[in-house]
Amino acid sequence: MQRNSIYLLLLSVVALVALGIVMLFSTSAFAQDSHGDIYYFVKRQLLWLGIGTIACVITSLTDYHWWRRTWLLWFVMAIVLLILCFVPHVGMRINGSRRWLNLHIAAFQPSELGKVAAVFFVAWWFSREEITQGSFLQTVALPLAFLALPMGLIAAEVDLGTTALIGTTALAMMFVGGTRGIYLFPILGTGIGGLMGLIYLIPERAARMMTFLHPESDKLGKGLQQWQALIAFGSGGIEGLGLGEGRQKMLYLPYAHTDFIFPMIGEELGLRATWAVILCYLLILLCGGLIAANARDRFGKLVATGLLLLITLQAIINIGMTISFLPNKGMPLPFISYGGTNLAASLFMIGILVNIHRGGMPLTSFEEQAVVLGNRAIPRI
Repeated sequence: MQRNSIYLLLLSVVALVALGIVMLFSTSAFAQDSHGDIYYFVKRQLLWLGIGTIACVITSLTDYHWWRRTWLLWFVMAIVLLILCFVPHVGMRINGSRRWLNLHIAAFQPSELGKVAAVFFVAWWFSREEITQGSFLQTVALPLAFLALPMGLIAAEVDLGTTALIGTTALAMMFVGGTRGIYLFPILGTGIGGLMGLIYLIPERAARMMTFLHPESDKLGKGLQQWQALIAFGSGGIEGLGLGEGRQKMLYLPYAHTDFIFPMIGEELGLRATWAVILCYLLILLCGGLIAANARDRFGKLVATGLLLLITLQAIINIGMTISFLPNKGMPLPFISYGGTNLAASLFMIGILVNIHRGGMPLTSFEEQAVVLGNRAIPRI
């Protein structure tokens, strides 16, 4: 199963990406900011898909230990780019948030690099032998102090969802890395309390939370997207209305091609398609878990765990948001939603998982004989 897990994982990723392109053809033509070109978003997504595919191939062929040696470079780069989001004419302010850099040819979201850099750092920190079962200072206080800077900058962008995603992933990696649960559970509770406090200090986020708790109070305001999403799911039923036949994308459901593309899958392709999407994410979780469990060393296990959680937790948050199980949060559905930086970053992570799998594959009989004879086995990178 471990040998075949990578094929299931890649098949699931390809299926999700293909579905995303198809749904962009169906939904993006009605987006208000399509600049008069019905294929505007499809073209840009295909461009980012090409970039992401190249990144996936390169990272799959690059020894994953290289990320251990260069973690500081990526960490510092992420900090610098996150700071640039607040520089006038460089950072872009959209819908009250400063999450993007204006690259003229495309917008870039530095928090995607920040997520990966945080995983590299935590994996490096806990792959050192002296850290295993260390003190509170070594296993909790110091790593969280390092992570406070990128997480603080992302929170200041008013991107609390990504901040929570990084924090949750880091705590899970710390647990896998040997941190005692008695240290982590109070930290988790404190983090949830702090996040809720920030939500209520920001009027727009507080309004979203109140709408989530009382959805009937503002159906045409803050609760519009989630109400229209539920209507889309209900209209599609089990079979769906047919590809391209959805009605909610016709300016009834804002951002139907980005954060709320999952309800459009339900409306046009039906309940069966939405279950197929969830199955693909479950396969990614299962196969990624097998890759992490069979990694050759501690760093590989931690990196695989962190990258896997970044993808699957984001999918859980997006799906939970669109079915009104979680508060509304602007977070794309990995591999499917329009969002070039997220697509490229997700494919980048998949490439690293492929390389960790290659390094963790069981020895063949030929290699075992080579080891017995004292010869050097064929190296994998």
